[in-house]
Amino acid sequence: MTACTLPLTTVGTFPLLGWTPSNVSTVPTFTLSLYCLENFSVFLPHGSCSFQFQGCLFDTRANMNVGTAHSEVNPNTRVMNSRGIWLSYILGIGLLHVILLSIPFFSVPVVWTLTNIIHNMSMYIFLHTVKGTPFETPDQGKARLLTHWEQMDYGVQFTASRKFLTIMPIVLYFLTSFYTKYDRIHFIINTISLMSVLIPKLPQFHGVRIFGINKY
Repeated sequence: MTACTLPLTTVGTFPLLGWTPSNVSTVPTFTLSLYCLENFSVFLPHGSCSFQFQGCLFDTRANMNVGTAHSEVNPNTRVMNSRGIWLSYILGIGLLHVILLSIPFFSVPVVWTLTNIIHNMSMYIFLHTVKGTPFETPDQGKARLLTHWEQMDYGVQFTASRKFLTIMPIVLYFLTSFYTKYDRIHFIINTISLMSVLIPKLPQFHGVRIFGINKY
């Protein structure tokens, strides 16, 4: 076995990419320690090339996932932080409301109550019922037992996304109460619907499974 230690600046010209020591400026003090019998693969920051050194051929490659790699172990933790997601969420509520308004035999109070109920039911299922992640994560299955709300921001409370998702049902509740003219039946239904999405968001209920429901 031959041991070779050579500074990067003494390698010479990289024939496939046309590099010379003068334009390899990203790691000028880097030293390669190569131990080989026949062929040896080395990872460098750029491209792929080969070079000759004392009669031995070394093959160097750099494998880069440009535009595909991310630094998040679990993308579920950050997906709701996007302002684009926030805008799409608000537009989705507006679209739902317009669709319900287009149904002829629904009155305005009924439409607002239905908008509130459908919104809260959807968010309860998406944030507080469905567990796990659609992504392949190297977290040893930790996310498998957590709801999306519990995964957000790695469990840190009172972040911007958590506040936004808490405030929106409250705003929708006030709008619904106003347009239903605070009718008693509508008020009771909408209040129960609001509580169903607010209570699971409280820090005291983080990871709590009442009566073991949805534990596994």
